Amino acid sequence: MLSPRESPLLTHLLLLLQLLLPLSLSLLLPPHPPTIHVPTLIPHTPTPLTRSRFSAQTQLDLTTHCNSSCFHRGEQDEQLTEKMAFETLYSDGSRTLTTVDVEDEDEFKGDAPLFPYTSQGRGARLKPRHKRVRRQIYGADGRFNIQGDNFLLDYPFSTAVRISTGCTGVLVSPLHILTAAHCVHDGKDYVKGARKLRVGFLIPPSINNTNDGFTSTNKPRVRWVRVKRTRVPKGWIQGPQEVSMDFDYALLELRWPHRRPFMRLSVAPSSDDLAGNRIHFSGFDSDRPGELVYRFCPVEEESSDLIYQHCDARPGASGSGVYGRVWDNSLERWERKVIGIFSGHQWLEIDGENRDYNVAVRITPLKFAQICYWVHGNRLDCAQD
Repeated sequence: MLSPRESPLLTHLLLLLQLLLPLSLSLLLPPHPPTIHVPTLIPHTPTPLTRSRFSAQTQLDLTTHCNSSCFHRGEQDEQLTEKMAFETLYSDGSRTLTTVDVEDEDEFKGDAPLFPYTSQGRGARLKPRHKRVRRQIYGADGRFNIQGDNFLLDYPFSTAVRISTGCTGVLVSPLHILTAAHCVHDGKDYVKGARKLRVGFLIPPSINNTNDGFTSTNKPRVRWVRVKRTRVPKGWIQGPQEVSMDFDYALLELRWPHRRPFMRLSVAPSSDDLAGNRIHFSGFDSDRPGELVYRFCPVEEESSDLIYQHCDARPGASGSGVYGRVWDNSLERWERKVIGIFSGHQWLEIDGENRDYNVAVRITPLKFAQICYWVHGNRLDCAQD
């Protein structure tokens, strides 16, 4: 049997089924997810820090270990505001720390789960074991190479960009790219490649200079744009990895705006409120250099901060924008929105049994408020749709 990678016809057929045909769930009555309260972050005056040494090594394959506490741990702790503080790294190597207050924090009581968790609840349920062939690939490889102008320049594939440290990012505004924090910072210092960080936009072969002899069979080129500043949450910095993985996200601001469509952010709903219970993401996996790779899969498990799944992925896909079809009340239709950031791999121990998952960081209400503030620079534009 041909794999999706071996058969372009099969690849295009499956992509058309995914992207062009309406999902059966979208034909049903719209869902009625619970109203999500988005808190307000009130930033204080930034404090100057010493210049970064850029001494860390880039780590593309993030792997952590955790136990059942990962499912039950929320953000209702005394260090909430400290974790939501953030560092800003500027292109000249200087950096600042911005502490924040969370408005209505007593009423909000942290970033509570969107659904209840008990020792016997959804978070602790283990599904049948998947055969593990190699790290981040489960069973038959279900990834698709995105080729041709019709796909590379079309939404949502056009929102995926390369990060010069070897990761992937997703466009979330005309100036901003969301990616994984570990792509630019190892938890103690910024990586060497963050000194002159750049974002790469794919240019399909057909619009390259034909004098160079490019044809439709050539791989796309990359146009690199410098990053003006980088923001990383304090929850990622200097914390144990099994905890800081909850904060494995960063926002990059370009020196000048791009003109491509971008994907809007959303607080991650319960997987039951995602069309088809599926997530999707496109990235630049290291085993397929120069190619954009797309995949989709169902959500296996979910906690307050993480999405556990078996979407096939390899190093380099870290930082990909994980999106799903979310019901938009204002538009009264299903919309693709970024609900998480692909982080890496996690071994999870529950009731004495180890399970391995690929993991994405959920955009919780607090993280939505923080990232939205980074994008807009004010609190007025940061209410959940």
